[in-house]
Formats: sequence, C-alpha cells, structure tokens
Amino acid sequence: MYAFEYHRPTSIREAANLANQSEDIKFLAGGHTLLPTMKLRLASPANLIDLGQIAELRGIERSGDAIVIGAMTKHAEVANSAVVREAIPALANLAELIGDPHVRNRGTIGGSIANNDPSADYPAACLALNATIATDKRRIAADDFFQGIFTTALGEGEIITQISFPIPLRAAYAKFRHPASRYALVGVFVAQHTGGVRLAVTGAGSNGVFRIAAMEEALSRNFVAESLDGISAPMDEMNSDIHADAAYRAHLVGVMARRAVQAAARG
Repeated sequence: MYAFEYHRPTSIREAANLANQSEDIKFLAGGHTLLPTMKLRLASPANLIDLGQIAELRGIERSGDAIVIGAMTKHAEVANSAVVREAIPALANLAELIGDPHVRNRGTIGGSIANNDPSADYPAACLALNATIATDKRRIAADDFFQGIFTTALGEGEIITQISFPIPLRAAYAKFRHPASRYALVGVFVAQHTGGVRLAVTGAGSNGVFRIAAMEEALSRNFVAESLDGISAPMDEMNSDIHADAAYRAHLVGVMARRAVQAAARG
C-alpha cells in the first residue's frame, strides 16, 4: 500500500467534517473491497476514514411499515435479526447467503450498497423492495441510486447512514451462486407490494442490477410462476464472462425468477 492518513471518527458529523476538510478520501466500512484494492495499488487514497466506530450508523428497527437498517450493520446481524425475519424474511435469507461466515461478520450493508458490485445481493433487494437510501445529506430512491457497475448517485464525501425497506406483502430471493466466491452468477429478488410487483436481477446485467418490467407486469396480474411463461430476459443486456455467457445467464434469470415467485407464494 501507499502511505495514507488514517482517521477514526466517532460520529457522522465528525466523519463528514473530515471528508470536507480532506483531499482524496475513501470511507472504510467492512473493507472487503477497498483494502484488497489498496494492497494491489489499484487505489491509493491520501485519507482513509474508518466508519467502524460510529454507533449511530448501526442498528435495525421497525419504523411504521418499514424496516430501517443502519449502514454499518453487518450482514450476519441482518441475517440473524428477529425484527427482519418477522417483517421481511426474504431480506434475512439474502443476508444469510452472502459469502462465508467471515464475510458476513465483517461486511456491512452500507458498504455493499455503496460499492454496487454487479454481482452483489443487496442492490437487488433495494430495487425490489423499493428501498430508500438515506445519507448525511439527502434521501435517494433505490431506482435513482444504482447507476451502473460500481456507480451510484453518491456524491464526493457523501455518507450512507441508513436504508429503509418498505415491508412487502410477500417476497423471496433466489440465487445461483458462484461455487468459490459465492457471489451471484444470477440472483432474482421479487416482492409483491400493494401497488404491484417489483422484480430485480443481480449478477446478470452488463450494466449492473436491473428490473424487468414485463415480468413485473405479468406477476402484478397474477402472482404465480406460470405468469412468467414466454417472458425472457433481454439477451443483449446480459453479461458474458469466463463464468457464464449471456445466453446461460438469460436462461438463469428465468429459472431464478420462477423459483423466487414460488418461494414467495409459499410464504
């Protein structure tokens, strides 16, 4: 690694002030992406701001008809939360499928969302559940937050503080995992809301997480797996790499979508 200044604020205000007063900063959450990138010298921030000691960024609570999760809450905490399991069990199940125990006990929901890896799980949950991402400056709808591979609406020095997930009528997540990394080759999160169905896909898209309007419309009319018959994922928008080509991923989107709908219907 290159030399850098290490900062360890204990409040959001202190972290924001450090970000405003410093040049070339990176925020450190779980560190699973940033630290390896720094070790490979693919990133060399002059200032590293560790958010790990900010208590107000952690926690899970039900607020009205939504589950609110602090940005520095670990994956294992989401997976094991009785509050999440009661209100949105699909979200807890998703967290339980992330990586391995080491990753789940170190990685954070805010770090995952801010990084927006094209194979990460949480972005699909955010889109399907119509989540709102709150920062120290504003509130951003999930539809506006994810803007492409490793790209979000976050501005320079902007800190994710919490994510609010509206509680759906029912939901489920189906994931086809890479056997080594356990990232999603394809993952589909489906959620039925009073206003209709939202379905989001991760791991498959050449431009990151995305929704499929035709599937949502069909499921909004009749929430059964058979409603997806004849509807396919857009092949020209699929990612193709050494792990799976575009045709295979497009096929998997349909398979995972049906599995998610069946799981949600079972409750």
